[in-house]
Amino acid sequence: MGPQELTAALWRERELLDLLVFKLEEEHLVLASGKSRWLDHATREVEHVMTRLRVTSLERTTIASAVALQWGLPEDASLQELSAAGGAGPWAEILGSHLAALSGAVDQVRTLRDTNLQFLREGLRSAQETMATVVADAGTYDHLGNTSTEPGSRFLDKSV
Repeated sequence: MGPQELTAALWRERELLDLLVFKLEEEHLVLASGKSRWLDHATREVEHVMTRLRVTSLERTTIASAVALQWGLPEDASLQELSAAGGAGPWAEILGSHLAALSGAVDQVRTLRDTNLQFLREGLRSAQETMATVVADAGTYDHLGNTSTEPGSRFLDKSV
């Protein structure tokens, strides 16, 4: 495995991060609209992309370790260290641009995640406040349709 495979893996990871940003923005729009009906679908899509991203990240780490060993670096060398080791050739610039793009995408993901969490917390707090105002015993209705606070229902035995 060489730097070409590493670059291909970095492109796949960047594409998945872009897709994750898109899915988080979709989730944000669902949250902002208040249409909680679609929230489960949006969240499931985010989780699906996250699963794919974990697999791709693991593949990239494996390839980066092999490249690091080829270039005389420690096996756990970071992308920044690989970029610096690329020397005056094209690999330094290519890996550096991948690093910058990945960092920007991760910042976007963090911002959207934090915003969506804030929306969810506000929604939960609103639901809790609403539930706190619900009267535990709604009572029954009388013959005019008004609520009655008399305890319990009553049965009338017409056979007596």
